[in-house]
Amino acid sequence: MVKLNKIYTRTGDSGTTGLGTGQRVSKADLRIAAYGTVDETNAAIGMVRLHLGAFPQLDAQLMHIQNDLFDLGADLCVPDRGEKLGYEPLRMSSDQAQRLEAEIDEMNTTLKPLNSFVLPAGSAAAATLHLARTICRRAEREMVALAAIEDEPVSTAGLKFINRLSDYLFVASRYVNDQGHGDVLWVPGKNR
Repeated sequence: MVKLNKIYTRTGDSGTTGLGTGQRVSKADLRIAAYGTVDETNAAIGMVRLHLGAFPQLDAQLMHIQNDLFDLGADLCVPDRGEKLGYEPLRMSSDQAQRLEAEIDEMNTTLKPLNSFVLPAGSAAAATLHLARTICRRAEREMVALAAIEDEPVSTAGLKFINRLSDYLFVASRYVNDQGHGDVLWVPGKNR
């Protein structure tokens, strides 16, 4: 159970922060950047949800995803280096990515076929979904870069989830744009 009585601790004033293992690392550490960008993705999804009045099922899915993103942050905060921790850390599950795949497939059945790249535009909901998608892609790049460093494990389930989430956000952007009929398509060389 998380209990937050005091918000400031002064322990980060020197530019370090604590991982879930108790280890102190620089706030510029790639692991901190990765779960910080996961948190930024979550905040962007919160902004998306302000525009989903006509889409209660999508709003409920995104609320579920926001919780999953906290799970991902918790997973990243406690690197699995095989150490005894005295508690069972929260880990991502492959079921979380599989749920996203099912939701993507369900939305995709209703979409107009896509014949061009889509500009991040259309409705406010679609534009904010595109913003969340691009932040999510940055989180994925940071997680992949972190995983490439020796002794910096990143869960396979976490990597799969963040990859599927960006796909989900893309499909959802088309879904809220009148099932793709309101998409603004890229026209190559249009302004030459």
